[in-house]
Amino acid sequence: MEAVLSAADAISLERQAAASDTGNRGRRKGFFTDTTLCIGCKACEVACKQWNQLPDDGFLFTGMSYDNTVALGASTWRHVAFIERPVALSTQDAGAFSWLFSSDVCKHCARAGCLDSCPTGAIVRTEFDSVYVQPDICNGCGYCVVNCPFGVIDRREDDGRAWKCTLCYDRLREEMAPACAKACPTDSIKFGDLEELRETAQERVRALHHSGMKEAYLYGADAVSQPGTEGLNAFFLLVDKPEVYNLPPDPVPPLKRVKPVWASFAMAAVGLLTLAIGSAFAARR
Repeated sequence: MEAVLSAADAISLERQAAASDTGNRGRRKGFFTDTTLCIGCKACEVACKQWNQLPDDGFLFTGMSYDNTVALGASTWRHVAFIERPVALSTQDAGAFSWLFSSDVCKHCARAGCLDSCPTGAIVRTEFDSVYVQPDICNGCGYCVVNCPFGVIDRREDDGRAWKCTLCYDRLREEMAPACAKACPTDSIKFGDLEELRETAQERVRALHHSGMKEAYLYGADAVSQPGTEGLNAFFLLVDKPEVYNLPPDPVPPLKRVKPVWASFAMAAVGLLTLAIGSAFAARR
């Protein structure tokens, strides 16, 4: 008689395979977003919405500079932030003010908190190493929302299901570049093989340092610089602290902290048990 996996075992096996599959490593794709080249045109936002047929976010004036989308969400998979600073860039000739533009997107983390926490197997890792939500399997539980350290994924109000950037999975299968990268007029959003993007990013940082912009650095380019997520498949070149761009300085998926927390709890329990036994012996005397 053939052994049959229980539902819990099947889900556990599927999640483990999705999270640790190494057969995809030769086809790892991703984004390198160079914020120093972004001009805030929002072409990426428009192209993303148009290709993926996403609803609008409401035509409201937020009062936050020229930013009317505010943040990533279930219907906004690309968000261009307008950051006004009373500080000049190191390469500016004059003035004490500077603009920073940044096109934010799902990071498709190597250790994805959303994928770790999905109880139904709706979130999987594709053959391009991207993190993809299968809308027909998602039950809208929301565990992925609270487990994303970047606050990227969200649920739609109309159907309750979770949505985020797919890295244009449908386009990749047809050997087409994602819509946002295709529409970017300054090549701020670069798409390609992850290892090649990292080399390009390192060269760009060196060029900026040589030109005098010493503050330029890479955010989430690999597991060394960002051990919590073990590296981002969509990483960035920044010229200020991550918090200025509304990015966490040290993102860690919550489930990655579970083991240390339980270890601390076990040590505390042992300590309390030892104290109780000691107290009991002392009382007998």
